[in-house]
Amino acid sequence: MSRNVQLGSRVQAGDTLMRIDSRDAVETANKGTAQVAAAQAQLILAEANLNRYAQLYAQEAVSSATLDQYQSAYDSAKASYEQARAQSVQGYNQLGYTDLIADSAGVISNVQGEAGQVVAAGQTVLTLVRTDELEVEFSVPENKIAMVAPGTKVDVSFWALSGIQVNGVVREVSPMADAVTRTYKVRVSLPQPPAGMQLGMTASVSCNSSAMTGNSSSGDIVLPLSAIYQTGADPQVWIVNDSNQVELRTVAVEAFGDNQVRVKGLVPGTIVVTAGVHKLREGQTVRLEEGVSK
Repeated sequence: MSRNVQLGSRVQAGDTLMRIDSRDAVETANKGTAQVAAAQAQLILAEANLNRYAQLYAQEAVSSATLDQYQSAYDSAKASYEQARAQSVQGYNQLGYTDLIADSAGVISNVQGEAGQVVAAGQTVLTLVRTDELEVEFSVPENKIAMVAPGTKVDVSFWALSGIQVNGVVREVSPMADAVTRTYKVRVSLPQPPAGMQLGMTASVSCNSSAMTGNSSSGDIVLPLSAIYQTGADPQVWIVNDSNQVELRTVAVEAFGDNQVRVKGLVPGTIVVTAGVHKLREGQTVRLEEGVSK
């Protein structure tokens, strides 16, 4: 096997990425061609014999049993010819599989096959990430799915590209919640990705750019999105009481922002757990980090 690309190589549709030794495939294709020729010769002979004995049968020179034998021989030769043709096509298809062709423009993100390696049919040898349709993926709780229905326009900014914000469109919403986080994955397409954007960058998605920066009503508190714990219809957070035990507190989500959420239902000064919320249980005793006090 030979390899024409490296990790990180940018390729275009139609480029040959890898090629395996085609000698065996060529011989298989040639063998199939020869078998087709042999089967075709047998079919021509069987057809000639059938026509000859059909004429003799019409003249009552042979019995119907004799004619049936030649009809059967012709049918068998025809079936053998069709089988040989199918095997020949399969052989030429295998010959076409010796070249691994890029079906779209993209970037090689993973290489698992090396030059000289023996590979099996269906074995993964590299990963091509398409760059013609760049997307951003994020998660939302179940009570906010309506805010990110397919077709919804959103604002996307990037941590590494300061001051740059582009428009995106929600393309897909997962039909099932994640088993651990109980949130739904959302994919946003970027019709016009910004210059300098690279695969794997961290992005922030805002369904309403003014949701977190507008006038907040009294009692609103901004928390990290990771603080939300939701197993039913109502979002909740874990708070730490005076006995250093955690308990659930139901909150009302007002708006989402850049990895933040604005909620109501908490008293200022309440200690809220913001990490590992799905590993806690009611009444569990926790230890506060140094410097955190009630």
